[in-house]
Amino acid sequence: MSDMGASPGLFALIAAAGYLLGSVPFGVLMARAFGLGDLRKIGSGNIGATNVLRTGNRAAAALTLTLDAAKGAVAVMVARAAGLGEDAAALAGLAAFLGHLFPVWIGFRGGKGVATFLGTLLALAPLAGVAACATWLATAAVFRISSLSALVAAALAPLVMIALGAEGALAAAVMAALVCVRHRANIARLRAGTEPRIGAKGGK
Repeated sequence: MSDMGASPGLFALIAAAGYLLGSVPFGVLMARAFGLGDLRKIGSGNIGATNVLRTGNRAAAALTLTLDAAKGAVAVMVARAAGLGEDAAALAGLAAFLGHLFPVWIGFRGGKGVATFLGTLLALAPLAGVAACATWLATAAVFRISSLSALVAAALAPLVMIALGAEGALAAAVMAALVCVRHRANIARLRAGTEPRIGAKGGK
């Protein structure tokens, strides 16, 4: 569906709404709800599901993963439901992703965006999203390193979208690049062979 008739103001509204939704720090909220303390003072200090898992509470980690993914998916679906087309849907998903990375509610210090990235992909282009999730799972099964799984999935996702002719490949490429940027320290540890494996409590 074309969204050429949508006004810039409406696009801005969709982006703002997506950003605010993405800014909700579900990891912090889940940690508090489960009595785990301030997530930002645990493990790596990251607000994502991987760090929640380091507390040993799998239920809290699973809820964080699901809710963080839902932020991107819901933003995309709301834009579509409003009849604004695929460009607006991609913008809404990207805005939610940026909200997770730079959340206004907790001083713009957010997560690395992997779950929100995957949720956005699943809504924008389901086949590409499934492929990205499968890539993450396969890499994690072999290497047991969350950051490596995220980097491989992120790097391949835009290429899969282009191969499928799916709309939103540019937004996916921007998100993938930011996922890599947010994993700078992880990349350094991967090179040094010191990156912790999934489930380790002392990881970053």
